[in-house]
Amino acid sequence: MIEEPPLLTIARDLRRPKAEQITAFQGVPTSFVADSMYGSGALSNRIRPLGESRDLISVVAGPALTVGCGAGDILALLAAMASIQAGDVVLAAFDGFQGCAAAGDRVCGMLRNCGAAGLVTDGPVRDYAGIVEIGLPCWATGLTPASPYTNGPGSVGLPIQIGGRQVETGDMIVADHDGVVVVPFGRIDEVLAKLETVKELETALDAEVADGLQIPPSIGELLKGDTVKYV
Repeated sequence: MIEEPPLLTIARDLRRPKAEQITAFQGVPTSFVADSMYGSGALSNRIRPLGESRDLISVVAGPALTVGCGAGDILALLAAMASIQAGDVVLAAFDGFQGCAAAGDRVCGMLRNCGAAGLVTDGPVRDYAGIVEIGLPCWATGLTPASPYTNGPGSVGLPIQIGGRQVETGDMIVADHDGVVVVPFGRIDEVLAKLETVKELETALDAEVADGLQIPPSIGELLKGDTVKYV
């Protein structure tokens, strides 16, 4: 006989990056962060900023608060509101279920009231106009009018699988118009150090393009070399 799981499993001790680490990611594009991890860290591009115009989304950077909802259920997301610290980005794993909404405007309003900086989910959301009015940045797979259940089971603060990656509470989340990038907690300092180099390289290349650069010098040299065959 299979034992019934608890309705909710909630972690008591939630790790969190230092304030200076969180500050260092503010305003940084997701592309810079991904480049600082050699192209890794991005969630699936099915998880997109809410709104086709994409002019509603600013850059959001904050610690992950992970919520394991399960398909079609938001009991754990509602319970997670008691665990939110100001600036958290709530990641609600919906098992990729697309049959109903993982959140609506009232849920987003309560998340905002609890101090969340944003919501990321691998399910759709509902109440588009209400979410826009509330102003909570949201990344989801789309929109649907269908309502979820609140039956459980679910978890708060435990590792989740979302967008093709495992995410843990305390990982850094950076999200913008391009999507969502996750920086594992243990790599935050490493990525911040690399980020300075990426910023310098990007700034220099931007200046060269503005000055009329047509072909990257390395590609120009490659095309002249004996590793390219012209036919």
